[in-house]
Order: sequence, then C-alpha cells, then structure tokens
Amino acid sequence: MTSIEDLPSVIRHWIGGELTDATDRRTFDVADPVANTPYAQAARGSAADIDRAVTAARAAFPAWSGLSNRGRATVLNRIADAVEARHEKLAAFETYDTGLPITQAKGQARRAAENFRYFADVIVALGEEAFRQGGEQVSYVVRKPVGVAGLITPWNTPFMLESWKLAPALASGCTLVLKPAEWTPLSASLWPEIFAEAGVPAGVVNIVHGIGEEAGQALVDHPDVPLISFTGSTDTGRHIIRCSAQHLKTTSMELGGKSPAVVFADADLEAALDSVVFGVFSLNGERCTAGSRVLVERPVYEEFTRRLAERAANVRVGPPSDPATEVGALVHPEHYEQVLNYVGIGKKEGRLVAGGTRPDHLTDGNYLQPTVFADVERDARIFQEEIFGPVVAVAPFDDETEAIELANATQFGLAAYIWTSDLKRGHRIAHAVESGMVWINSHNVRDLRTPFGGVKASGVGREGGAHSIDFYTESKIVHIALGDVHTPRFGAAS
Repeated sequence: MTSIEDLPSVIRHWIGGELTDATDRRTFDVADPVANTPYAQAARGSAADIDRAVTAARAAFPAWSGLSNRGRATVLNRIADAVEARHEKLAAFETYDTGLPITQAKGQARRAAENFRYFADVIVALGEEAFRQGGEQVSYVVRKPVGVAGLITPWNTPFMLESWKLAPALASGCTLVLKPAEWTPLSASLWPEIFAEAGVPAGVVNIVHGIGEEAGQALVDHPDVPLISFTGSTDTGRHIIRCSAQHLKTTSMELGGKSPAVVFADADLEAALDSVVFGVFSLNGERCTAGSRVLVERPVYEEFTRRLAERAANVRVGPPSDPATEVGALVHPEHYEQVLNYVGIGKKEGRLVAGGTRPDHLTDGNYLQPTVFADVERDARIFQEEIFGPVVAVAPFDDETEAIELANATQFGLAAYIWTSDLKRGHRIAHAVESGMVWINSHNVRDLRTPFGGVKASGVGREGGAHSIDFYTESKIVHIALGDVHTPRFGAAS
C-alpha cells in the first residue's frame, strides 16, 4: 500500500508534453474520503488553460493523424505496458482517492491496459468499405480522425474510465484534451509519466484539471474542439448537449442509470442473489450500471427479499485499504450527504430491511452500511431517482407484463438484468425492456467489442468496439466512374 509520503502534494496540468501550473496559479483542495482532509493541491484550470491545451493538441494533430494505424497501435501497446507496470501504485492511488476497496481497485490497471491493447488491435484490423455499381462506378469510404477530442470523465473508477475514452480516441488518430473529475484527480496524475514512457508525442494528449463549471465548460465551449465524449450525470449531459449545439459538436453521452434486476420465480435464486448483491454493492454502489431496482416475482418475493437483507447485513464495510473490505468509503462528503438524504427519504417510502446507518465500528469517514428497502412503490423517489450508492429498492410483480412495465417505469434506460430459467421469456423481456444493454442470467460481464450506452435519459450514442472508431472519425465517400459518363445534357443545343 502506498503511504501518504508517496502521494503528490501538487497535481499539475499536462499540456504540450510538460507539467504546468494553471495560468492564473489557482488551485483547489483534493481530499481523501476516509479522513476528508486535503492531501494535495490540484491546478484549477480555466478557459486560458483549456485554450493552451487545445492549441497544443491542434499543433500535434497533423503528425499523429498522419501516422499509420500500425504506428499508432505500437504506441498504444507501449501505453498498456506502462500501465501494467504501475498496477500496484495505481491501485493504491485509486483506493486512497476514491474510497474503493483495494481488492476492487487492483483490477483497474489490468482493465485499463486491456482497453489500449484492444483498440490497438481494432485499428490495425479495421477495413474500409467499398461499393460497386455494376461496371459503371465504384465507391469507397475513407475514415479521417475528427480532430481534437474533448474528454470529460467521472469520479467513479476514474483511471479505467479515462482509458475507455483515451484508447479509441488515440487509435483513431485524434489528439485530445482530457478533463478528469475534480473529486478524484490522483490516478490521472500517473498519465503524464505513462505517456512519456510510451513515447506519445508532445501535445497528442493534454490533461487539464479543474472544476467542471470552469474547465469542463471551457472545453465544451471551445470552437476548435469538434467532439465531446462525456460520462456523468444526466443533468450535466443535458447541459453539455445544449452548449454543444452552438458549434454543432458531435457528442457521446453515457449518463445516469436506475437499472432493473428482474428475478422470476423459476430463476436460479442463489445465482441471482449473488449477482444482485454484487451488482449494487460493489464499487461502493457508485456505478452507472448498478441494478438498484430489484423486481422479484411474488411467489419468491418474501424469501428473496429476506435473503437479500441478510446478505447486505453481512457485507464487510471497512477501510478501503483493508483487503477484507467489500464496501469502502463513499467518494466525497457532498455525495455522502446526498446518499444519506435518499436513505431518509426511503425510510418514508419503503420498508427498511437492512442497513440505513453508519456502521458502529466506523466513527469517521463517508461510510454507509449496505441498505435495502422493500415494498417500494413505482412512484417513490428511491425507485425513480439515481442514488449512486449502496442502496437498493425491492418491489414485487405478478406476471411478465407487470415486470416489463415496472422495468420501464423510469426516465432511465442504461442496463437491465433478467434472471429466469425460461430462455424464451428471457429473450422476450430483453427485447421489451427499454435499455441500451441487457444481461440474461449474467452480471455485467463486458465484451469490449460490443456497444456501450443507454436510451432515454441514460445517454446519447454508443461507444465500444467499432462504434468508438465511428465516433472519433468522419467517413468520407469517394465515387469514381469506371466508364463513359452519360449525363443528361441540360442546356445543350439540339
């Protein structure tokens, strides 16, 4: 475990291949979620810093976009090597900064490295389309990187989620400006040494820290950034889309979720229980795809709810650095208070069957015992609104029709989980549920080749696999005549 002496006291921007302070020298405090005490100062980016970063990215764009796909893939694989070489330090930083349990943080380096290796393979193997119109004409598609990409990333599992955007943007030939979340900038401080070690040319990647309303807003508003990829709250996503309309920017929005886990009476209840408990309480419940609404068929409702409450009560809440911990500290006092507020609301809207309080053995820090509310009505706030913490709402249903209705009864549509031994029914439900992703008898196992994203208030667009390459590139169609051209001769003399 990295000790406090190993942590940086200052987190600086990375612009044009150099570590730099904010133009106006401003900083903001970065605190850990256990002591809630500032341990570092981060550069507070402004519009001037964003402009410096965009200028550096534009200058680097011709050479980076002109590099062969194989050349960029080679660099991406070197980035993956550098990430993996720092896996212990990365996990320690991520745990310290976010409150994630160390056992869960340790997988982030591997997943981040795999993102770079995967897109290195994709960009080398990717072909371009061609079309033939008989013997008269042939047409072919040319992909071109869009330009400078603006990437705005969230505070939950920050390093890995940054890699989800960095890897396809770089593979596609874009240069970029990354704005990490202000609550969790620590692991992002590792990127400069990783990129330098991997030989990423100066200006290809630029990192500007700061407050979303300042640095993030400036990135969204900058006229020389034609593309914004954002992961975060639905309200912020709506705001970014409104602002992006001014310059007709392309946007990709991975937003909020209130995903249903639908459990039928014929399901393998033990497997479903394992999935539900892990799906809503892992990563401290701070995950967009959490199955935070559990819908259970009435014949097994009481049994499943009782067993869910028992499991929640036994989840180990403790210091993030303890390998035995399953739920650590929530990321920030502001977020912690918001989650506690929802717990208070839930006590009026449902039947509290587990948790709802701070664990007795943890007197300080942003800790909450995993919380289960039963008998929750569809119009309850804890059923409708994203809580983003270790809190789950449970409700019964009587038949397939009601299960679909309840699953779709929110503004969100990111993910859904279906548990049944009747695969025909599983497919019917999967097709009827309004969500971008569905898992049948599975618990959020990701395949990097597949599209990731939601519908309704959960997002706009898809990333993942070739969909990411589509987002970071423009397709140009070139038409070529193969024979004599017989165009109607308007205006020619008879």
